[in-house]
Amino acid sequence: MSSSRRIIGFINIAHFIDHYSMLIFPAALIAMTPAFGLSYGEFLPYATPGFIAFGAGSLVSGWLGDRWSRRGMMLVYYFGIGLALLACGLAQTPLHAGAGLLLVGTFASIYHPVGGSMLAAHAQKLGKTLGLNGIFGNFGVAFSALVTGVLCDYLGWQAAFIVPGALSIAVGLGFLIWVGDVSSPKPKGAKKTGGMGSIPGISIRRIFTVLLLTAIGSSVAFNAITVALPQLFAERLETLAADPSLLGLVAAAVYLCGAVAQYTIGGMIDRFGVRAVFVPLSCVLAPMLALSSVFGGWVLILSMAGAAIAIFGQVVVNDAMVGRYVADEFRGRVYAVRYFVGFGMAGAAVAMVGYLHDHGGFGLTFQVLAGLACLIILAGLILPRERVQEAVPLVAE
Repeated sequence: MSSSRRIIGFINIAHFIDHYSMLIFPAALIAMTPAFGLSYGEFLPYATPGFIAFGAGSLVSGWLGDRWSRRGMMLVYYFGIGLALLACGLAQTPLHAGAGLLLVGTFASIYHPVGGSMLAAHAQKLGKTLGLNGIFGNFGVAFSALVTGVLCDYLGWQAAFIVPGALSIAVGLGFLIWVGDVSSPKPKGAKKTGGMGSIPGISIRRIFTVLLLTAIGSSVAFNAITVALPQLFAERLETLAADPSLLGLVAAAVYLCGAVAQYTIGGMIDRFGVRAVFVPLSCVLAPMLALSSVFGGWVLILSMAGAAIAIFGQVVVNDAMVGRYVADEFRGRVYAVRYFVGFGMAGAAVAMVGYLHDHGGFGLTFQVLAGLACLIILAGLILPRERVQEAVPLVAE
């Protein structure tokens, strides 16, 4: 296996761990609330600082990755998130759990700006590589719901944190042993761009505007959906409410719809360009969320599957936008700003879900999300066009 392929393999595993770890608490909450004597709405806000740190920490992580060491930051990521999950599993009070979740969010913030930069630097076909990476991330989302439900059923909620924490540390040891230099492979004669943009004539300011609008609509929807889905299905699919394992399986199936779609969307980006994929995809999310605000049963499951395809597909599109339009030497910092805004909104999304659920149920919650999703359509319309042949960056393996 070549060096670049080995690096991409570990970065894909890290993406799985990242999303899996951030969504253990929402899935375990059903088992944790009786143990701690709090309601769903009362306990959920304890995760808010961790989701805020998930976004805010990316600014420091991206800067350190560009200026210090991307490899060093990934080692901090693997071992840090593993130890933080162990701390969550040993929590005795809601405050202790919140402190552990804050550490999880802080270390999890390393992955996207640092891992995303490494991925873009070592990819031969950016769209397909990001699509495959997205599948790993969404497998993390899906299996978090499924495995957490099983672990809570058979070993208790503590094991839902301790088992993945130990596995993250084990993967970190593998990364330490088998991955050395992670610097970007450059074609012979390659030079620095001298600016942030990698495509002449496209304004970085315009790209930032698109990223900002997408962050508000897409990131809030992504985090609200992934946090709310287990409880949404527990309330609307009454036959599943008494069986956490089956509930986790249905939630996992919905997430996997988005995961599988990401690889196809990545290939379409390589073939047609970012904007040609972004615009039609942006028109799917709002209607799916509107349907989910009203219906239950199979209509709810199918509409949430459609929303998962749209929202997880946007993740690939947004990463491809930065990877395609921004020069490598600045990419970590631009990813950092993107994820600072996006995951910073995640903290607001968690608090918003708890508030709206307590005041109007999931009907009101998903109506608000559908309105915010309309911002993604606006972002797609102002995204600059690109020539199709520019959609595949020439990066040496």
